[in-house]
Amino acid sequence: MSLDWSQCAGVECDPEKMSGAWVFRGTRFPISTIFENLEQSATIDDILEWYQGLNRRQIQEVVAFAAKSAEAEQMPCP
Repeated sequence: MSLDWSQCAGVECDPEKMSGAWVFRGTRFPISTIFENLEQSATIDDILEWYQGLNRRQIQEVVAFAAKSAEAEQMPCP
């Protein structure tokens, strides 16, 4: 599954920031870091504690976008 992050208002990609990685808009914080932490069982509260400068709304927007995109791409079971 490949998400079209350009459709998520809360993120941006700029070759001059973080080598072109998708980051939270107005930051240099890669969104991939959020998913890596969630994958390791971190909570949003953990992430907010560990990474100053992010807010709950930003994280929820990115997670919701990924979930909505995944739902849209689901194929019916054979």
